[in-house]
Amino acid sequence: MTVEYVDAGEAIDQGLLSGKVAGGEIAPPVVAGVDYERIRNARSEPENWLTYYGAYNGQRYSPLDQINTENVKNLRPAWIFQAGTSGMIAGASTYSFEAAPIVVDGIMFVSGWDGWVWALDAKTGVEIWRYKHAIPYDVSLCCGNVNRGVAVARGKVFFVTANAHVLALDATSGKRVWDKTYGDVRAGESATVAPLVVKDMVIVGSSGGEFGVRGHLDAFDIESGEHRWRCYMVPKPGEPGSETWPADGEAWARGGANCWLTSTFDPETNLLYVGTGNPAPDFDGDVRPGDNLFTDSIVAVDVDSGQIQWHYQCTPHDVWDYDSISENILFESGGRKLLGHFDKNGYFFVLDRTDGKLVQITPFVDRITWGAITRDGKVTARVYPDKEGEPVHFYPGPAGAKEWTHAAYSPKTELFYVPVQDTGATATRRRREFKESIPYWGAGVQVDIEDMAGSISAFDANGEEKWRWRNELPMCASVLATGGDLVFAGEPSGEFNALDARDGKLLWQFQCGSGHHSSPTTYMVDGKQYVAVPVGWGGWAEGFLPGMLGAGHGSALIVFALPD
Repeated sequence: MTVEYVDAGEAIDQGLLSGKVAGGEIAPPVVAGVDYERIRNARSEPENWLTYYGAYNGQRYSPLDQINTENVKNLRPAWIFQAGTSGMIAGASTYSFEAAPIVVDGIMFVSGWDGWVWALDAKTGVEIWRYKHAIPYDVSLCCGNVNRGVAVARGKVFFVTANAHVLALDATSGKRVWDKTYGDVRAGESATVAPLVVKDMVIVGSSGGEFGVRGHLDAFDIESGEHRWRCYMVPKPGEPGSETWPADGEAWARGGANCWLTSTFDPETNLLYVGTGNPAPDFDGDVRPGDNLFTDSIVAVDVDSGQIQWHYQCTPHDVWDYDSISENILFESGGRKLLGHFDKNGYFFVLDRTDGKLVQITPFVDRITWGAITRDGKVTARVYPDKEGEPVHFYPGPAGAKEWTHAAYSPKTELFYVPVQDTGATATRRRREFKESIPYWGAGVQVDIEDMAGSISAFDANGEEKWRWRNELPMCASVLATGGDLVFAGEPSGEFNALDARDGKLLWQFQCGSGHHSSPTTYMVDGKQYVAVPVGWGGWAEGFLPGMLGAGHGSALIVFALPD
């Protein structure tokens, strides 16, 4: 097997990259025709990437096959957009490029950290317009100054900001149309989610679980910005699920369960499938005895009313920081409407998405010591960081067996492709009283930086592993599956890889010059297929992964294509 390897610096030296920046221009009105029906049928126009996962189903699959297993070795950079600097800022917070580029009829819309949004020519990389939202320097952020992308519809571009605003911009000019606040930054709430447009609403979720806030999902009117509904993910006393929280006190009011990743949606069931975050405090379970619903759960929400219809909790009474925020991939098998979810706790869940009943559960990473879950969903053993000052080691660590970054599913191969992290950690509980806007961890954490590995692993719907591409470092970026039988996956050390979707063989590799912690997308302009990947990764708070893997490098959007 021959692997084609290219270095970014070499590509620049060879004159493969070109383009100029032209700000303040007007974009073609391509977004004016994007509505609910068009997004609902997004995969019928594979030349575009109309919504965060490519389609409502969360599969991160494109049927485009111009780039395939036979010719991917010829893939080269077509253009690079330099987005700025990532890494350590003022010795504390970090910037990372974590977005998924959206493409509509040759125009790309992409967000960055710190309130940036750009419109670009998707064929050349030339900047059309840019928007910058002012972010207060003292916003409380647990894990870096990041943003995961935009949504588009009815002539507008929607995005959230670190200080918990949701905005609508005019897609042609980048001018602000409306701006709404949906979180209390004084309490530690923030926002990082890529919005989702459903019907005449834009759906967003809150961040900030590490500060002891109460997570929620919100819907806003596309045209006016009017707040339509809010769904809290921790029940208040008297509501269903409140019996899983202490009857006395206000543990529920600071319980976490934030919805900080984009939901998936099934138009037939009319349900949003939402992943919720960890309870607060993360590691100190004594202050919140009980299962702590609806933390670490897959929650089905009626999109019209914002009411919870069913839930499945992946990690009851979490004391390991195992958010269940990961994507819920919708697929069909054996005539059933199913949902696949790779959880941070190391297990792959398949549920019936009509009622939330468990279909199967299997581990997808080798080392799991925090506990065991049987095929019927019963937790049979646990290791707790339950004594003050006593270190407890467990696998996977708080970063998870899979990070927030996304798996993919190919209906062509009927396989899931998941970026795996095989990394442990040690937590030492430190009791802390709750104080508004102050981190509410409940422990100090150290990651096993000397003993980590990763993979891209392929599983079928029964949880059987079909192949594994191994790596020395954890795989911490989203994967992309295509009709060309390819799986694209980036590494923390900068390599961008193309694997054979059938057997996992490495077919091509490009060194991007900075770490990958984003979501690549693919599209077509004038009959030519492109693959776009944002790069640039700062470190994490608490040292969950060593900042040296990506910190301090410039951030860029690199777009690849076959030579003419």
